[in-house]
Amino acid sequence: MSATAGPDLVAARWLEIESSASGTAVSYADPAHPSAAYATRVVVRRPASGFSGTLVVEWLNVSSGSDAAPDWTYLAAELVRRGHAWVGVSAQFIGVEGGAVAVDAGAGPSGLKAVDPERYGALSHPGDAYAYDIFTQVARGLAADLDASCVLAVGESQSAFALTTYVNEVHARTGLFDGFLVHSRPGAAMPLGEPGSGIDIGARIGARPTPVRDDTDVPVIVVQTEGDLFGRIAYLPARQPDSERLRLWEVAGAAHADAFQIGGFESFLGCPDPVNRGQQAYVVRAALRWLESWARGGDPAPSAPRLSIVDGAFELDEVGNVVGGVRTPVVDAPADVLSGYAAPDASPICALFGRTLPLPHPIWDSHEDYLTAYAAATDAAIGDGFVLAEDRDAVLAEARSAAPRDTRSTGTS
Repeated sequence: MSATAGPDLVAARWLEIESSASGTAVSYADPAHPSAAYATRVVVRRPASGFSGTLVVEWLNVSSGSDAAPDWTYLAAELVRRGHAWVGVSAQFIGVEGGAVAVDAGAGPSGLKAVDPERYGALSHPGDAYAYDIFTQVARGLAADLDASCVLAVGESQSAFALTTYVNEVHARTGLFDGFLVHSRPGAAMPLGEPGSGIDIGARIGARPTPVRDDTDVPVIVVQTEGDLFGRIAYLPARQPDSERLRLWEVAGAAHADAFQIGGFESFLGCPDPVNRGQQAYVVRAALRWLESWARGGDPAPSAPRLSIVDGAFELDEVGNVVGGVRTPVVDAPADVLSGYAAPDASPICALFGRTLPLPHPIWDSHEDYLTAYAAATDAAIGDGFVLAEDRDAVLAEARSAAPRDTRSTGTS
């Protein structure tokens, strides 16, 4: 379910269990078909002992036609070191039964039943009208089994599309989740769905902008990348101010998907430029830490400045990186130009991965000066609450090679 291996769960003494969940789910949208039977796939990863009491439930992403767990990839290090349990839920019709997808990821079967009929042939999904209740039922059952004291919902991209609807239209009816991490959502929200089919996610992109409701009784943190605001994802029209239980973090120099997510499979994308090498992973981990603490009665997550937009376009600094937003070391002490957007002629999937380009000219007097500035930017991000202290060494290890500028040409010494 991920292109990046993540932590060694065996070495961490974690368990990974794949099972099925079945029952009768209700539809929140279709009075004519109020309920239907289902059997879906569930993946649980949890510590063998020392469970923190926090259960993180990910709505698995089906944009490629197969279940993926992008937020597990970004969050795994935080989940393991904190002792949280994670569950990935095959909530949607396409993930189980297959069908048209939002991203052309190449030929091949889609849906669990087509990929491995022997293993998954007994699964049955009645359609996305029931996806929201399937997600709820699985989360509620596992929360009871694990005796969880805090239950958080997470989802990225099309799954954030679904969680936006869950927060707006379903949460008040279920009251199950203690907080939501909505990551890289489009501007629109996913409809409540129909029986017998999946939601045409691609057709919904660009639909009416839908802010997250700001009167929830639990905290919601929305994390958006630079690459989510314009283009196909088109989040900007749904941008909203913070409120008592809502925070919006917009991450500068980050793309909808990136090198951290794709790992060693980058070359298979065939993108014209190196994909984005921003640091949203560390920001997403910080968001989860804040969300859990906030949900348990701690201080609210910090507010963040918005990315700067002037005359309908991003304001850029002297090297070409965006101004404003949540700052990470790679944009505040740059050795690259990091964009959330790929070249204009890039394929639809490459467009999601942004790009990384060389600086237009060297800006550091020496590599040592760069490293000093990079370390200072790391500590500033930690101090601001957008990077965790436990990730400091990992962030420092991502320092680039910075060529010094030629001071001879300027007459300086």
